[in-house]
Amino acid sequence: MKKLVIIMLAFVLTGCMTTKNTEDNFVVGMEAAYQPFNWQAIKRGSTGVYLDGGAGIADGYDVVIAQKIAKKIHKKLVIKKISWEGLPSAVESGEIDAIIAGMTASPEREKGMDFTTPYYSSDMVMVVRKNSKQSQYYDIAQFKGSRVMGQKNTNYDTIIDQIKGVKHQVPKSTYPELVMALRSKDTDGITAELPVATGIVKANKDLAIVRFNKGTGFKVDTTVSIGMKNNSRNTVLFKDVQKALDSISQEERQKIMEGAVNRAPLYNDQ
Repeated sequence: MKKLVIIMLAFVLTGCMTTKNTEDNFVVGMEAAYQPFNWQAIKRGSTGVYLDGGAGIADGYDVVIAQKIAKKIHKKLVIKKISWEGLPSAVESGEIDAIIAGMTASPEREKGMDFTTPYYSSDMVMVVRKNSKQSQYYDIAQFKGSRVMGQKNTNYDTIIDQIKGVKHQVPKSTYPELVMALRSKDTDGITAELPVATGIVKANKDLAIVRFNKGTGFKVDTTVSIGMKNNSRNTVLFKDVQKALDSISQEERQKIMEGAVNRAPLYNDQ
């Protein structure tokens, strides 16, 4: 009996151990809280991947893209759940090989990381309460005087200042927090990419998406790219990842996103 307990304990401890970064693994970091790009799932399904260290299951658009790249470069995929703020330092230290987390290759980030070409592009929109006056807006200038909130340390926060006279509120760390603030009337609008906004509104019938007329929206790069270690562009791994990404057609990428949007958990269940 004692031997059985020891064996079981060893098994549990082994399952909770963090996988080492080796040449046989493709270690990817993401926050697992930014659906439909990535989230922490309850059930694995056909697209889920167990998070490293026994932290649960990751699923989403980024997870499927990571799976396809790992397969094409003949490596085992390992996904680590890391806070958004901790991702850059994790890739620089070598803890992870790549960031696949809906990250835009901004000029500031490019000073400390090398990025692949974009693997998805979207539109920047605003999520508001359906019964509010903001739901009828079509120009960001109309949000003058409105309270607007974005996600911390992202373009979705900094772009708010493009609205003259806006009440730029303190950002939140995650989208579930943003949704809660909007539904509780602590803010009038939250910025989001269209796929993210679609999931939010799908789960919250009292919310609506504001899409802006051409030339009246935010001036922002809505593409997302894979971030890798600084000055790694000429390495074999970077070139292999880029080549693998190039082999995924735009049509396939769109289908992957549609699937992620359809199976993403509801934001009001977070």
